[in-house]
Amino acid sequence: MMQAQLRCLCLLILHLATGYSHEGKFSGPLQPMTFSVFEGQQGSQVIFQFKASPPAMTFKLTGETDGIFQIQPDGLLYHNGALDRETRAVHKLQVSALNAQGATVQGPVPITIEVKDINDNRPTFLQLKYEGSVRQNSRPGKPFMYVNATDLDDPATPNGQLVYEIVIQLPKINNVMYFQINNKTGGISLTRHGALELDPTKNSNYNLVVSVKDMGGQNENSFSDSTSVDIMVKENIWKAPELLEIVENSTDPHPLKITQVQWNEPGAKYSLVDKEKLPRFPFTIDQEGNIYVTQPLDREEKDSYVFYAVAKDENGELLSIPLQIGVKVKDINDNPPTCPSAVTVFEVQENENIGSNIGTLTAHDRDEENTASTVLAYKIVDQIPAFPKEGLFLVQAYTGVFQLAKQSLKKQDTPQYNLTVQVSDKDFNTLCQVEIHVIDINDQIPIFEKSDYGNLTLAEDTAVGSTILTIQATDADEPLTGSSKILYRITQGDSEGRLGIDTDPQTNAGYVIIKKPLDFETVAVHNLVFQAENPEPLVHGVNYNSSSSATFKLIVTNVNEAPQFTQNIYQAKVREDVAIGTKVGNVTAKDPENLDISYSLKNNKRGWLKIDPVTGEIFTMAPMDREAESVYRVQVVATEVGGSSLSSVATFHLALSDVNDNPPRLATDHPHLFLCHPLQAPGSVIFEATDDDQQFFRGPRFTFSLGSKVLENDWEVKRINGSHAKLSTKHTNFEERVYSVPIHISDGGEPELKGTVSLPVTFCKCVEGSCFRPAGHQSGMPTVGMAVGILLTTFLVIGIILAVVFIRIKKNEGKDNVEIAQACEAQPLRN
Repeated sequence: MMQAQLRCLCLLILHLATGYSHEGKFSGPLQPMTFSVFEGQQGSQVIFQFKASPPAMTFKLTGETDGIFQIQPDGLLYHNGALDRETRAVHKLQVSALNAQGATVQGPVPITIEVKDINDNRPTFLQLKYEGSVRQNSRPGKPFMYVNATDLDDPATPNGQLVYEIVIQLPKINNVMYFQINNKTGGISLTRHGALELDPTKNSNYNLVVSVKDMGGQNENSFSDSTSVDIMVKENIWKAPELLEIVENSTDPHPLKITQVQWNEPGAKYSLVDKEKLPRFPFTIDQEGNIYVTQPLDREEKDSYVFYAVAKDENGELLSIPLQIGVKVKDINDNPPTCPSAVTVFEVQENENIGSNIGTLTAHDRDEENTASTVLAYKIVDQIPAFPKEGLFLVQAYTGVFQLAKQSLKKQDTPQYNLTVQVSDKDFNTLCQVEIHVIDINDQIPIFEKSDYGNLTLAEDTAVGSTILTIQATDADEPLTGSSKILYRITQGDSEGRLGIDTDPQTNAGYVIIKKPLDFETVAVHNLVFQAENPEPLVHGVNYNSSSSATFKLIVTNVNEAPQFTQNIYQAKVREDVAIGTKVGNVTAKDPENLDISYSLKNNKRGWLKIDPVTGEIFTMAPMDREAESVYRVQVVATEVGGSSLSSVATFHLALSDVNDNPPRLATDHPHLFLCHPLQAPGSVIFEATDDDQQFFRGPRFTFSLGSKVLENDWEVKRINGSHAKLSTKHTNFEERVYSVPIHISDGGEPELKGTVSLPVTFCKCVEGSCFRPAGHQSGMPTVGMAVGILLTTFLVIGIILAVVFIRIKKNEGKDNVEIAQACEAQPLRN
């Protein structure tokens, strides 16, 4: 009895220590309950104390006890051995309450024991060794194989959460990892370096050691396992094919397979992208990667194509860089030769030597260059006229070069030959027309119609562009060719290029024209020599002689010309306070006839300057003021002394530099400055100063002060910046009126000038921020009574004026009536 009581006490202590209970309770009535128990715990562990209610006296345990779970007659449920979650995760038990006779009075009641997991199982790879393969340039991050491990612990707990890691890569080139693993799924894929650098020609096999840890890899006590992974690197089959050749105008059935591209793995989606954005794209691809041309191609229309083959995954993402596909259209001889033009014209000079090249006929063939289809042969098949004999010309068979074959030609015999030339390739013939013009050679020199064109006198002011002479030479060569065209030039007598000669292209007449003004003072007589020449060189042995030249004398007469200034504008600069009589400039003019010159001024509106009439020196003759005119402009007149008194005019600009000669003043003559009366607090107004002198580079530098010390108890003035200051009151006890505050302003110049201004400040009642003064209180403004009186007086004066006018009109009418009556009485009656 004592042993049983001791056992119960021990179980109760264990029960309190382990805390296995339902909702924090250690005992309670018999009812369906669920308990959680950690696996692996050794010895007796109390789970719960069921309490019996009469007539129940004892308890009975049945179900999945596995010989581990037991219950005492007094209802104490416990287990006496270690549980294993991996063997049984949930135990379904039933507890019944029995009476004294052993009969069931309650139950059986379901009791659920959930075995809670502990980390008592290590992860294990499913294979000791894995093997896989990958194509070079495969997409990084896409798994090409998987390794798998299992853990018997509960996957819903950290005990069964596995993490994969690559711990060794052999070989490891430049310490760069080419492979990576998804730590959750075990998927092995290439890194970016691996996708770029793996090359089966350098290393085709790699070995990885992959580890797996449970507890999410975050616990020092986690279990681990490792496995070996052998990877074979295979050659990338996603490669662009070599340049494809397709024979043009193929008669085979289309579409016609021309090549195939293939991604490294099945399941890719293929498409083509037209690089050139052609209006008609004659290629397509199927989902096996087979590329087809859909219609016959014409090399002469387009001789090559470039497009891209694209491989995408099931999500539409690019699997790799698109492949560039190049197609060359292979030529067949399907085009005849073509002539360069309807008629090809060559020229040959008469008396040309036998064997001389006349010209080259270059026919064209639209077939591919540098192939047998475009090798052209030339042959003359007809010559018209056949005079003086046939076969005057020959053509080189493969170059098309025409030569003179049998004799020199004479234009007088035949000026033109018409040749028919056969041009052939290996399959086609074409006839081309060639005209050969026999041209005159330049074996005649130009000859002037007369060798001396006499004399001509012109005034030196003859207008530029005037034609002063027509000269004429003739040439016996063929008209309107380079051999007969005449160009004239002056070889002597015009070194300054004042004359020129224009040629009439139809008549070869030469017009001598003035191109620059004539100048008697420079050259009074021009002894000119004209030379007539052809633009084409003369033939060997023929030279120009005296027949191709002529003489002419041009006499230039003097014209009295006005003096000429050396400059159109003269400029000078002085201080505005320069002393009267100071020389400020000098002008110079020269008379072409070397007459004396007298100088004078015009537009000297302010009378500041005078000029020495002989020397042209300019002096001041009155004080000048930059503020009135910063640049003083006058005109200088140079007049001939004697002769026709011609004159010319130049301009003289005198810039005046500033001198500090103007005292400061208020920027506004009547500043409207006011303060609202009565003042609630000291107030201030802002005013601006200026002066008429040139301001400093950084702006004015005025300083301000009160003009009277008496006012210092009422006012103070402070400088804001170089041009503005603030006048402030020192108290609020001011009357409603206008105060005139004297202000001293100094300009800070050299010499420093000061000025005292009276600044009016009005104290007035304010309405909406503006000064308001009743009309009756403002000086100079009439009151209402005054306005009414003025109005009545005006009406009274107007009434008096109207009455006087009316009376005078009445009097005048009376006088007129009397005069009319008297006139009537004086006139005798007529019968």
